[in-house]
Amino acid sequence: MSNELNSEQIKLTRSEAREQAFMLLFSKSFDDEPLEATIEDNSEMFEGGVCGYAQSVVSAIEDKKDEIDAEISKFLKKGWTISRISKPSLAILRLAFYEIKYLDSVPDSVSVNEAVELAKKYTIDESKFVNGILGAFIRSNEETK
Repeated sequence: MSNELNSEQIKLTRSEAREQAFMLLFSKSFDDEPLEATIEDNSEMFEGGVCGYAQSVVSAIEDKKDEIDAEISKFLKKGWTISRISKPSLAILRLAFYEIKYLDSVPDSVSVNEAVELAKKYTIDESKFVNGILGAFIRSNEETK
């Protein structure tokens, strides 16, 4: 049924598509359903359904979640673990780490800026935390290049 709705899909900006991906990742953090069920359950929340970018990015993040979480863990303060990060911030970090590490079409600075904007909108004062983790990640990537 939702595929029929997608034929009239509304054109989204990349920021809006990224926000959809964030919302799906955040929603997924509360359930153990297959990703397809999470997308289906949330598709009505978005006018025109879930966009292709959000679907593909969230699917790829789910496939690489352990690897992405291991990367994020490297940049946490001593004694911190992934489970200590708030669900919204973790969803934002997973999305940004994925874009930075795997999507050459998205400049690192854009991923960081968008992540910080999502954190300002969806977290309680965690944008500096998100920015700090992503900044450390980018600096370490530059050192290894």
